[in-house]
Amino acid sequence: MIRWHQQALATGCLLNLMLAGGCVTSTVQQVRESATGMNETESVVVLSRKTRPSQEETEADFVNCISKSMRGGKQRVNVVGEQAFRDALFPWFEPRTAPVNASDLPELISQPELAERLASLGLRYLIWIEGDTDRTDSSGSLTCSVTATGAGCFGFLTWEMDSGYEAQVWDVRSGNLAGRVSSEAVGTSYMPAVVVPLPFIAPVRSSACSSLAQQLKSFVLNEG
Repeated sequence: MIRWHQQALATGCLLNLMLAGGCVTSTVQQVRESATGMNETESVVVLSRKTRPSQEETEADFVNCISKSMRGGKQRVNVVGEQAFRDALFPWFEPRTAPVNASDLPELISQPELAERLASLGLRYLIWIEGDTDRTDSSGSLTCSVTATGAGCFGFLTWEMDSGYEAQVWDVRSGNLAGRVSSEAVGTSYMPAVVVPLPFIAPVRSSACSSLAQQLKSFVLNEG
């Protein structure tokens, strides 16, 4: 049974500018393939593509942000650190041997020796993250100069950033895909300059991380 869940969060540009930020709109979507749930002794791990060189790797700090966010807050989830996981599962998840796509996971985690190591970690779900943050548009101009009376910058710049990430949640016990959770955040940053540039940066990637992590916690705990 597939169940759709969508949540949209928006912040006003004017308010964000007053708080020294840009304008950010974020959306979270969820597709559930099967029932989920976990007890206090079970854990999850958050991974991404690690083959090198690759232009398709998700940023390591975004993966770390998801792990940290899932550990904290009211709905705390036991999260195995990525490096600790790779060390415990050596050599299956080293950069040279790690799966390139999430579709490779079922065959991999069904191997008896690997299944034993996963069980020893108390691992219930493997969360595979894909996506990135890109600069999509910019406009305006800014000029800086130095004269005999001093230096200064004049102008106005704006630019847009787009974060798009999808998390596939794999049930280690069954070897099946439990569902997908995606997060998209779009933000506009500003930099006016009258002598001194004043940047108002939209927290696009951090917004995508926060919304995705919160939805992932609800998903694996089967809450909401």
